[in-house]
Amino acid sequence: MMIRAANTLQEARRVAGMAGQADVRPDWSPVAARVRAEATGGWDDSVAVERFQRCGGRLVHGRGVLTGPRTVRVGAESFTARRGIVIATGSQPSIPRIPGLDEVAFWTTHDVIRAERLPDSLLVLGGGPIGCELGQVLARFGVRVTVIEASDLLLPAEDPEASWVVQAAFEAEGIQVRTGAAVQRVRAEGDAIAVTLAGGAELSGSRLLVATGRRVDLTQLGLESAGLGGGRYIEVDERLRAAGGIWAMGDVTGKAIFTHVALYQSEIVSADILGEHHPPVRYDALPRAVFIDPEVWAVGMTEASASAAGLDVNVAVKHLPSTFRGWLHGGGGSGVITLVVDRRTDLQLGATAVGPSGGEVQGMLALAVHARVSLAELRSMIYASPTFHGAVGEAVAASGRGLMTVLDLGYAGFAPAGNRAPNGQ
Repeated sequence: MMIRAANTLQEARRVAGMAGQADVRPDWSPVAARVRAEATGGWDDSVAVERFQRCGGRLVHGRGVLTGPRTVRVGAESFTARRGIVIATGSQPSIPRIPGLDEVAFWTTHDVIRAERLPDSLLVLGGGPIGCELGQVLARFGVRVTVIEASDLLLPAEDPEASWVVQAAFEAEGIQVRTGAAVQRVRAEGDAIAVTLAGGAELSGSRLLVATGRRVDLTQLGLESAGLGGGRYIEVDERLRAAGGIWAMGDVTGKAIFTHVALYQSEIVSADILGEHHPPVRYDALPRAVFIDPEVWAVGMTEASASAAGLDVNVAVKHLPSTFRGWLHGGGGSGVITLVVDRRTDLQLGATAVGPSGGEVQGMLALAVHARVSLAELRSMIYASPTFHGAVGEAVAASGRGLMTVLDLGYAGFAPAGNRAPNGQ
């Protein structure tokens, strides 16, 4: 809801130069009201509880602790599972150990979602998906935002093209980006919060948002009583079984902290408990999303992860502004398509789609990775024009010719994989 609201503001700002003039006046209050009323029910779960109970379930509020292979204690009550136990306790914000951080009133994602009023300025610690999403949202509502990322690139887990496009978009919107910036200290400075970076540079903001990922806490679940524990995550097999009569799903399995992964796993867990057939779990075509503008979607391997696995890959790149649809789109039409292809098998191992409707483009790429479709097969398709997904066809054609980057205007030569520049040169 927050991202959708912020994107409508930005689309209105793009009217100038394309369709006339628009007077844009951001107001956070209807966003906060909608989140409170429609998404969270006033931070009251009674509607969801009632729906669950109508299905025949029972909900007990409290901290559950395993006391044996099939028993769980919640307060003074104890429950024995006839069929099995499912552990799905999720994750929580990961707070880094930075001197002074525990002495200031910093925000986490929970605080942003609950915010009724926005600060004048915001420092975002972490340039991953959540930091980028929330930083852009608040910037579009008039907050002066600075994103601080310790790695050399924003979204460091994805292919570098995604980072280059996102950083350019952020800077065009007035979002300050500090990459390769390790935080040495945090302190209160009057009504503001000051951050000291390695090298001595200092930044200050009305609020500090800590968005440095999420962590799983298994320490208070009583796993040892059921023969589990000892690791950072709960180890599961291809049916999500952790032990006899115990299943685990979601963040606690350590596969990926995404809602869609938990939903996917829940289908396998449900089928296994009921004795129904379901294909075993697969993560080779895992989709990943960053809901910023332009959208960033990825699936499968990046060039870095494929190379780390010892695979010889070819990377094809197509810049959306050099496609007919990207040109038509005008403002907000930036983006890129990248394909990571196994040279030996001609199979697509991964892909990234950055740009408008990135998720819709990624759908066909995810299917190609999941179904192990060869590039020869993708090359034989007819791609509708003018479409953003047509850029996939151009990238596929380039990869088939052994090219690293599709010839775009301003392109100055081919670069080997792993040595690509932000402008594709």
